[in-house]
Amino acid sequence: MDTESIFALLEERADEWIALRREFHRHPELMYDVDWTAAQVADQLERFGLEVHRNVGNHFGKGVVGILHGAFPGKTILLRSDMDALPIMERNETEYRSEVDGKMHACGHDAHMTMLLAAAFGLSQARDQLAGTIKFVFQPAEEGAVNSPIDGELRSGGRDLVESGVADDVSAAFAFHVWPDLSVGRMAVHRNRAMAASTHFRVSFQGISGHHGAPHLAADALMMAAQFVMDAKAAIASAVNPLEPAVLSFGSIQAGTVINAIAESGEVSGTYRAYEPETVLRIRAILERCAESSASLYGGTSTAWFRMGKALINTDSAVQMAVEAGTKVLGAEQIAVLDTPSLAGEDFAYFLDKAPGAMLLIGIRNEQRGITFPLHHPEFDLDESALLIGARLYIQLAVESLLVEEEWQ
Repeated sequence: MDTESIFALLEERADEWIALRREFHRHPELMYDVDWTAAQVADQLERFGLEVHRNVGNHFGKGVVGILHGAFPGKTILLRSDMDALPIMERNETEYRSEVDGKMHACGHDAHMTMLLAAAFGLSQARDQLAGTIKFVFQPAEEGAVNSPIDGELRSGGRDLVESGVADDVSAAFAFHVWPDLSVGRMAVHRNRAMAASTHFRVSFQGISGHHGAPHLAADALMMAAQFVMDAKAAIASAVNPLEPAVLSFGSIQAGTVINAIAESGEVSGTYRAYEPETVLRIRAILERCAESSASLYGGTSTAWFRMGKALINTDSAVQMAVEAGTKVLGAEQIAVLDTPSLAGEDFAYFLDKAPGAMLLIGIRNEQRGITFPLHHPEFDLDESALLIGARLYIQLAVESLLVEEEWQ
């Protein structure tokens, strides 16, 4: 297939892709509260003539899946984007800055959606030449997890969609992440280990409120929470092999309501990241024990919730395909294969439980324009020329993946 003709169609609509990304950026939505975003995505896919499934996900029903059937039978390839933003107040003063106070696309998901939608448009114009099926999957809640209304378990969007069957019949799966460490026009892919199993946890402590003048009649939940933070940090430091990558970090601690009363309740939340499954389980067990002992020490109780993480491991065949596609789109000198993994987390890992695949890192850095801030920063932005690059890479990957005759490994 001549992908250059598809690329030319994308180039003709370059301004539209920039406008679309900026519209997403102005209207960030968090976690599973992505009704407006999901509707925009679904509407675009329908305009491109794809079969569209809205409200995907057995637990939350907020995903969108577009299906492009080629003219001939063949494999099924899955391409995935995330949709949710972050609870961050944007400090940029661009004309497309977030219009929602305290919310921002500070992780580039607005760009991810735009790249994949542009790719869906381009591939839809060549469906009569395609042998196989392409699934364009847009998931909510990549940035965290929420207790399921069905079973109470903490679930991220990727897990919800995978458990709903969206990846059951695919031969390979790919996803992109914009990467501020890479200059625009460059691409990278990890050779094997890409991102860690990022487990989210929340621990609540229940005590007994009381007067500061009579602490012996109360059970201080604030002290339980503080004790837990210190004990857990110390315990993990000596429980994990120092040669193995692992990190525990706390994100929030809350306890009490007034200055002169002992706190009746408290809560601590955070994440831990590791690669080995046994280490992930060991750290969870330590956190549970520390929570119980901290609560007991001050006469209270604890309850812990976990969203268990999963390490993102790229597969050899998918990495090779990514390098080949990247070389054709960008040139060999612009492609990097990385051996050092990141301790960031990505629930695209759930999709790779179902099929071989890889996550690619797309350069967005432009030092001359001051676009240098990291992910999750209030001044994060990206060089929008990366949008077309990402779309072209998706198209090249999809076309070449459908041509593979043997089974992926």
